[in-house]
Amino acid sequence: MSQPLTAAEASRERILTAATTLFAEHGYDGTTTRTIAGAAGLNVATVAYHVGTKADLYREVMRRAHEAERAAVAAALAGFAAAAPDDPARAAAEFADRYLDFCLDQPQVPALWMRRWMADAAEFADLEERYARPLIDTVRDGLRAALPQLTPDRAELAVWTVLWTTHGFCRSVIRTQVPRFRAHLRDLVVRELGLGGAI
Repeated sequence: MSQPLTAAEASRERILTAATTLFAEHGYDGTTTRTIAGAAGLNVATVAYHVGTKADLYREVMRRAHEAERAAVAAALAGFAAAAPDDPARAAAEFADRYLDFCLDQPQVPALWMRRWMADAAEFADLEERYARPLIDTVRDGLRAALPQLTPDRAELAVWTVLWTTHGFCRSVIRTQVPRFRAHLRDLVVRELGLGGAI
């Protein structure tokens, strides 16, 4: 059983939760420390005391988003590696399912990255190299280990295609069309990996 949070820890979590929501909705550039403080029900001085500057807060929000995504991708890759020898197309489709489920369950993660890709928070250029690039490389290498016929280029472009498509869908007004999109995503990943037709 986990220990209850101290008052300071609870305040920090409120700030991080509010900041995550606001950065996902309005971007780093469109969010102020005052707005975060108001959403957390605290004053600006308390926010600064618990998390530092707005830049410090943004880095922590992105780190947490990355850790959640990394854990989900690692679990999905393990499932893919176990299933791929018997049925690579189905294994790839199920990997895409798991990634879509993660993005639907934690919509702030694709929203945060979509904001960045639209030129938000340009002063944090290192975040892609620190978080996105290693995760892309891990998935690419996992695909190639199970599917040796894949070239590195094709594997990487397939990963980017699934990433952009899934993130875009999760931020779109057609998000109510999950079953339809899921079927499309499964077919897309199978085609992108050169594993045949519809699954």
